[in-house]
Formats: sequence, structure tokens, C-alpha cells
Amino acid sequence: MPEWYRALLRPELAELSAYVPAHAPGAVIRLDANEAPPSGSRRVRDVVTRALAAVSLERYPDARASELKARIAERTGARPDELIVGTGSDEIIAIVLAAMARARAKAAQPVVVTMTPTFTMYRVTARVHGYTPIEVPLDGGWDLDVGAILRAVEMTRPNVLFVASPNNPTGNRVNDDRLGAILEATRETLVVLDEAYVDYAGASLRSWRTRFPNLAVMRTLSKVGFAGLRIGWLEGDAGLVREIDKARHPFNVSATSLATAAAILSEAWDEVRAHVAAILRERERVISALADVPGVDVPPSHANFLWLGTRCPAGVVQEALLERGVLVRSFHGSGGRLANRLRVTIGAPDENDSFLSALQEVLRS
Repeated sequence: MPEWYRALLRPELAELSAYVPAHAPGAVIRLDANEAPPSGSRRVRDVVTRALAAVSLERYPDARASELKARIAERTGARPDELIVGTGSDEIIAIVLAAMARARAKAAQPVVVTMTPTFTMYRVTARVHGYTPIEVPLDGGWDLDVGAILRAVEMTRPNVLFVASPNNPTGNRVNDDRLGAILEATRETLVVLDEAYVDYAGASLRSWRTRFPNLAVMRTLSKVGFAGLRIGWLEGDAGLVREIDKARHPFNVSATSLATAAAILSEAWDEVRAHVAAILRERERVISALADVPGVDVPPSHANFLWLGTRCPAGVVQEALLERGVLVRSFHGSGGRLANRLRVTIGAPDENDSFLSALQEVLRS
């Protein structure tokens, strides 16, 4: 690379790597990305087909996402003026951090506080936007360490604090009382509650926004069968949303995704909920089957994946599963208490059976 390139690039990029999904040609069954299996619903297919057929491809998308916001509002109880729609949660995170990037008085850079382990894009996007990311370890039960988080908040005065619940990769909902204690103590920090997996966990905590004006809630359609649409949204205080929305690029979501997502929310949401219920039944079946596999630890999950501990190094187990055509996500590269941890998506029943059979074979060898 010519030296003049280096002189212009943000120095933070030197410590980052571009996100590249796992390339595993031998994988027949992919349980590594938390994607829902196909629903098989004819109703969903018909709704999607009609929505796509009605899109005027020669026109720009609706820059305000008005129809989709209205449909989200109907399903969640939010008001349209409290919503920002983006190309997946990734873009929502980037929009928020682009808008909230003013450093506090006497601070060299703005600060983001996140947990670890959690969704890596909080930290990566923070670095790309010139923030200092502060990562607070989850406690021994993979829950929020309130004391450590509040110390980090007091010392760094973050602009934004991200909490994922259910958390990725650990799969658990965070304790409500612990989250409430953090919100009580962070009135001058924007707390973004990432509920990407809430459809598998029960009720959303969006009603807490009446108690905590600094709380914003992030959601997505990616985990309930529509990862290809790349639809995410943020619900927050209308005044703050109006300002953050200024950092959003015009026409940021494709017309096909806007139309399809609106149609699904309006006309096929009962089918989506039925599909989620089927995945939950599969999750419990797989957990029950894993109880009979020696050397496997499976904490409770409130998501569409499992956080497996194995007696063997996770990297070894991952490679052995891949040799048998099954791809899962390993966290051995992070070391420490993650060295023996795998994240396994709940797939279709036959995929889950293949995984269970392969895992038992690997752990017996």
C-alpha cells in the first residue's frame, strides 16, 4: 500500500479486520449465523411475491420509510416519529454512533460501553467512528455485572451504552433488575437495548421507555426468517430520533426490502409467529437431546441458538463437525472462558438431527 494511503486512513482501522462470513465449502448444514430455517409457509411466499411485483424499480425508495414505519408501529406500539429504519441492525448502530460522536468535555474521544462477549459490531463500529470502546466482562453466569458497568460509566462518561438481551453469543436475557439499576444510574447516556432475538424470548422491554427517556430499543426482522431483507429499526425519544435521523443516508433501504417487510408485518405476521413457535419447540427438543450427551454444557437459551460448552477445545470440535458437513460457530480464538464455547443455531429438524448425531460421534472419538 502506498504511504500516502496510510496517511489518510483512520489509524483505528489497523487493529480491525473486514467482516467476512465463514467460507466453508464442505458445509452441507450451516448452523453458524443465527438464521431461521425456511418457514415453508405458502402465505408468506404469496405475500412476498405480491409485494415485490408492486415495486416500481425505476423509482427511488421512500426516503421516509413511511409505510414500513406505520406497520412497525402497529405491531410494536411505537409511534412512527419514534422510529428510524435501517439496512439491518448494523446500519442502525452506525447511524446512532455517527450522530452521537461529540466527545464529552475534557475527553479526547467519545466513549461507547459494551459487554463482552456480545455482538462484535458495537465495538467495531465504535472504533470506525473514532470512539473509545470500553468492554465490561459479563459475570460468571453470562449476565450483567452491575458494579463493573457502573464503575466504567462513572470513569468514562460514555455517550452510548449497548446491552443485547437476549445476548449474542450467550443466548440469555439479561436480568431485568440489573438492567433497571444500570438505567437508573445512566440518565445522561443513551442506552441502546438490542432486542434482535426478543421474538424468541417473550415480551419486549420497550414499555420501559416511559420510565427511562434515555432508553432506545433496537429490533430486526433478520432473526425470524428474513435475514435477506436486511431490515432493522430503532425506537427512541422522538426528539432524539429526529436528530439522529440526520446522520442517515437518503434512500438507505431498498424499495424491495421496504415493501416486502411492510407486507410481512401487515399480512403474514401470524405465520411468522407460528414459525417462531416451531423453532422454539425445536430448541427445547435439541436441548433435551443434548442433556444425554456427556461433556456438554447447555445454559438456558432465550434465542434461536444455543451456547454450548464442551470438554474438548471448541476449535477442535468445530473442525471435526465441519468434516461431517456441519458448520457451527466457535469462539476458541478469544481464549479464556470462551476457549471451549460453540454457538449453534437451531435449524430445521433434519439439520438439528444431523448436528446431534455428528456431535455425539465427535465427542466419542
